Amino acid sequence: MQQVPHQVQSTEGSAALYMALELGAKRWKVAFGVGMGASARQRDIVAGDREALGKEIAAAKQRFGLDNAAPVRSCYEAGRDGFWIHRFLATETIANVVVDSSSIEVSRRQRRAKTDRLDADKLIRMLIRYWSGERTVWKVIHVPTREAEDARHAERAITAWVAERTRLRSRLHSLLALHGVRDSLAGAFGDRLPHLPDWHGDPLPAGVVARAMGTWHQLVAVEADLKTARRAQRAAVRAAATPAAARAARLHQLVGIRPGTALMLAKEVFARDLRNRRQVGALSGFVAVPYQSGDLARDQGISRAGLKSVRRIMVELAWVWIQWQPDSELSQWFTRRFANGGPRARRIGIVAVARKLLIALWRHSEHGVVPAGAVLRA
Repeated sequence: MQQVPHQVQSTEGSAALYMALELGAKRWKVAFGVGMGASARQRDIVAGDREALGKEIAAAKQRFGLDNAAPVRSCYEAGRDGFWIHRFLATETIANVVVDSSSIEVSRRQRRAKTDRLDADKLIRMLIRYWSGERTVWKVIHVPTREAEDARHAERAITAWVAERTRLRSRLHSLLALHGVRDSLAGAFGDRLPHLPDWHGDPLPAGVVARAMGTWHQLVAVEADLKTARRAQRAAVRAAATPAAARAARLHQLVGIRPGTALMLAKEVFARDLRNRRQVGALSGFVAVPYQSGDLARDQGISRAGLKSVRRIMVELAWVWIQWQPDSELSQWFTRRFANGGPRARRIGIVAVARKLLIALWRHSEHGVVPAGAVLRA
């Protein structure tokens, strides 16, 4: 009786072709297999050559004695190439999964052999295990739609511009500090720069002025782009013309949440069709990682396996929430547990607030449940 399901799985596995793609910048390693007992067939193709990939699939079916109509099941690790390969394989009626590379099991030896051939062979065997019913063998990434993926670029561009602005401002202050100059970058700094005196009262050297002026022009351009993007964010939240903008408008009703933060959370988190609070926590990386072995038990902190940008914005938003929503249940919980402790206790507590707040905002965005004690805008 126990051998029946194994025979069914073996029959089902032999009727399908399994394909693993080990992606590189110039070459792709493609591995094919039909079962755990058979050796994998590996071939190299030029990166992105779809015609060559189709020929290799046909050759692999012939090599393993499969019918031309046999289904193909594939996988590859998420990386620089994104999801266009997944969408291409879907048009070819190939069942593909995109795998989180950090979830792939590896040897714990200090030194282990690693080549594209070994990685491709590892992927093909794990893919067969996945389709044989072992769905926890790795973590499969949810592939967003082309439109949802494209909508996230606006907020990600703003994040990049903010970092670039900080870098340029730091460079300007460093150039001026070389000659003992302390000056604000506000106002008409570009007009003042050629006439600024150094520590001795002499004019700044021409080389420093030229380099600082070039950096200033870059900073002005970044500031202009950042101002335009944030103006577009506010207009999008007011219009609420898209599902993500409608979610952001609902979040913006809470005092303390600005349009940019609301849009980022709506697109990066709440537009992913999350089903429960555990998935919300896993996506952000605010998940506790216990360690227990025999009598030894300790907490390793949060996993930090999710979106780093979401964790960063949520920690900042947690401090803002405590300031602007002091009567909320979450702020009062933080005050009772952590406010009177030291700096380390408050840092630990604010991470807990960030996780609880993210789940509360998800419920508010998804089901319209206002966080307990929160104040809404008029």
